Amino acid sequence: MIRNQYRELIYIMQQNREDMLSSRSDRLTEALEEANKLFSGVSRAREAALDAQFLVLASNLGKEKANELHSEMTAFDSLAFAEDLLTFMGINRIEEEDDDDSEGIPGGYLPSNAWHKLGEETEKYFRRAPSFHYMLGTFKSDPPIPKQRIERQKKAARGEEKRAMPAQLKKMEPSHQEATEKIVERILGLLQTHFKNDPDTPISFFDLVIDPNSFARTVENIFHVSFIIRDGFARLKLDDDKLPIIEPSKDSEGGENDRSARARSQVVMALNHQKWKEIVETYEITEPMIGPPYYRNEDEMEIP
Repeated sequence: MIRNQYRELIYIMQQNREDMLSSRSDRLTEALEEANKLFSGVSRAREAALDAQFLVLASNLGKEKANELHSEMTAFDSLAFAEDLLTFMGINRIEEEDDDDSEGIPGGYLPSNAWHKLGEETEKYFRRAPSFHYMLGTFKSDPPIPKQRIERQKKAARGEEKRAMPAQLKKMEPSHQEATEKIVERILGLLQTHFKNDPDTPISFFDLVIDPNSFARTVENIFHVSFIIRDGFARLKLDDDKLPIIEPSKDSEGGENDRSARARSQVVMALNHQKWKEIVETYEITEPMIGPPYYRNEDEMEIP
């Protein structure tokens, strides 16, 4: 409901653009107030994205509306200001004054109390005189002496020690990628074999990846199947009941061509232990379709 309200609000702003930009209309302000009410109920990322989209549109309209406002302010004219100031101080442009105490101004003269009059007028705008201070200090101070860092012997000793990796981890590390590739190939072969035997019966995604005996292996199966879908060897879609099913691609040998020819989209799946149990009970899964691999020795993995 919140997403629909956001989409309707964005649509109204786009359709009533001229009315929003009018200086006599408050439609933009009303739209912002309505968006603030909707934002109090936002709890998902998609709703927050719609709110951000609305704010971008509203800020652009606000900028255009501000640019259309005409200000009556004029540029500051220093000559006009000086002329008004001289008039206020009582400049006399008719009579000539030969007294040396008065200040001669081209085209007139100022009376003896001109500056005093200006001071009395400006005094009420300043509560106190600004204090006098230097922009730079009276002397140039030296930078503080940096403290010497004392290195602890314990840290130095730890750094000199060479940590040895266990031999078992060294042996497993290079073969980890190969093992993943073998498991992915095994799952793809299982999927292709099922469709060769019964091409009209789709496989439920949950029936394929869920292991009713192990939540950890279920997560591993989802991880391995994601490689098959990413490389275009299989595709995931929804059946008539809006439940996910999986099937191999028609051109499974050319996964790259199938991937580039079809529009791709990403799916994020949230799965915890409780949801795993509910899926097992709902789908009545008793045996896993993807059996766990077993090992004949430490260096060789056997695919059942």
